[in-house]
Amino acid sequence: MTYTPRSSGAPPATGVPPVPAVPPQQGRPSPAVPDGPPAPPRRTAFAEGADRLRAAATTEPGRLRVIGALLAALVVAFGAVTAWQLTDRATAADDVLHSSQPLSSDAADIYRSLADANTAATSGYLAGLQEKPQTRQRYEDDIRTAASKLVTAAANSDPGSASAKLIARLNDLLPVYKGLVETARANNRQGYPVGGAYLRTADDTMQQQMLPSAERLYQNENGRLRSDYADAKSFPWLAVLLGLAALAALAWAQRRVYLRTNRVFNHGLVTASVTTAVVLLWLVVGHTVARAGLDSSYDHGVRSLDVLHDARIASLTARSDENLVLVSRGAETTKVGGEVVDAFDAGYDKEIDRLAASLAKAGDLADDEAGRAPVAAAGTAMKQWRQRHALARADNDSGNYQAARDRVIGASDEPTSVCFDSVDKALRTALAHEQDDFRRAARDGRGALTGLPAGAAVLAVLGAAGAVLGIGRRLSEYR
Repeated sequence: MTYTPRSSGAPPATGVPPVPAVPPQQGRPSPAVPDGPPAPPRRTAFAEGADRLRAAATTEPGRLRVIGALLAALVVAFGAVTAWQLTDRATAADDVLHSSQPLSSDAADIYRSLADANTAATSGYLAGLQEKPQTRQRYEDDIRTAASKLVTAAANSDPGSASAKLIARLNDLLPVYKGLVETARANNRQGYPVGGAYLRTADDTMQQQMLPSAERLYQNENGRLRSDYADAKSFPWLAVLLGLAALAALAWAQRRVYLRTNRVFNHGLVTASVTTAVVLLWLVVGHTVARAGLDSSYDHGVRSLDVLHDARIASLTARSDENLVLVSRGAETTKVGGEVVDAFDAGYDKEIDRLAASLAKAGDLADDEAGRAPVAAAGTAMKQWRQRHALARADNDSGNYQAARDRVIGASDEPTSVCFDSVDKALRTALAHEQDDFRRAARDGRGALTGLPAGAAVLAVLGAAGAVLGIGRRLSEYR
């Protein structure tokens, strides 16, 4: 028998037409079928941290943790700002004592050395073959001092600054001036009148180019000194305000603890308050004492030094003009009040008046007998100088050149050179005294800041630790 296979039979009819197969299409992905609702956007760590903090702040332990963190941060910030601001002021005070004031003094010495060299050169020219070795040595010493001080000033000036340019100019002019002086001296010793022209050219180079540059350098260094003083004396307001804020926050936290626990003192918070108060008091008192010392060093040191430097420069310029009256012999004139007079005679009168005014001011600024005595001695010598100069001027105006020369360079019994030397010696003594006063007062002012930045930082860390431990003690009661 034969059977028909089951698999070969036709499928039963269902009445539904079959769905034709769709061939796969290139480049068109099949649509994704969503498995569920879309996932929420991912939140940042900051947002999650803020939510946790907000949730923790709704409970008392959470609030205590926030308060402890804020107190510690505030105390640490107070210590850090105190250390930063006091470090800046201590550095500025150091600069006043060891940098800017010595550089200002060096700039004044450059001016004085140049002016004194010019005075010695004219004195030596007048003496001619009778020039004393001391006069020549003084000239050489002044030139060496000026050159040495210029090297120091150049090493401490910023490249390309106004001071650096002035120093370079002085370095260029110094050998030119010295060459003119040597030429004048050589011609004078051989009896050639042209030596006087060379000396007047040297004096013009000094008076019109070198001394004005030295004076501007001195003013620049004085400006740096005043800037350092201002930085050292500025009150640390930010640190003080942070200290007051930290004390207020600690007082509020202790009151809050007291109201909730009836405990009068929290040892940790009390420790933080004490350390903060100590730092704040140390800050205010230390800076006040430092400022008082710096003020004293300026009022009784720097101001007196400035006036005495002016007095010494005026005396040197007056002496140079007095000598040049005899060197030029009326070759240079100027008008004063409509009258034609010798230019160097008019210069002497101007500088001697300036010397008198500076000595009067220096006497008022001197704060002790040791400072007033040399100023008074300089004033007495200046009055004698004026009287003797009047006699020399009278001899010169009457045509008695030799007598006038003797009254100026020392051949007579009462030369003006002795008066000038007395004025210069007294001013050197006064300058040395005021310099010592400055150093002592500035050192005292700087000493008041010693250890304050480091001490403030250490105490602030202890205060922050006390605040954290105090709050931690309170938190332990909830465990």
